[in-house]
Amino acid sequence: MKHQGLPSVETLKKNYQSIKNINRQHREKLSKINKAALWITDHVGSMGFFLIIFCWTVIWLSWNTLAPDKLRFDPKPAFVLWLFISNMIQIFLMPLIMVGQNLQSKHSELRAEQDFLVNKKAEIEIETILMHLENQNELILQILKQVQSKENKSVD
Repeated sequence: MKHQGLPSVETLKKNYQSIKNINRQHREKLSKINKAALWITDHVGSMGFFLIIFCWTVIWLSWNTLAPDKLRFDPKPAFVLWLFISNMIQIFLMPLIMVGQNLQSKHSELRAEQDFLVNKKAEIEIETILMHLENQNELILQILKQVQSKENKSVD
C-alpha cells in the first residue's frame, strides 16, 4: 500500500534518466575529420614528435654549417641561424605546449571517468535507500492499520 503524495521507486525510475558516460558518447559522435584532428593532436603533442623535430633541426643546422659548401642546401650560416632563432618558438615550444595540453586533457578525462563511477555508485545507493524507505513506509502504514483496528475492536 502506497502513501499518497509519495512517488514509488518505479515512478522515480520512469521519470529519472540514468547517468550516461558522456566521454564515450562524445567519442562516438565525433566525425572522421574530428577523429583525424584528435589523432594528429595526440601524436604531434607527444615527446616523440618533439624529439623528431629536435633531431631534424640539429641535423639541418649541422649539415648547413659543417658540410662542404657545395653540399649545403641553405644559404650562409647566418640565414640558417636567423631562421633557427625566429622559428625556435614554433619548432620547440608548440609541441611542448601541446604535450602539456594533452597531459592535462588525459588527467581531466581520468577525473571525469572517476566522477562517472562515483555518480553511478551514488545512483545505486540512492535507489537502494529509496526502496528501503518505501518498504519502511509500507510497514509503518500496516502497523498503523493494525493499531487502529485493535483500537476499534477495543472500543466496541
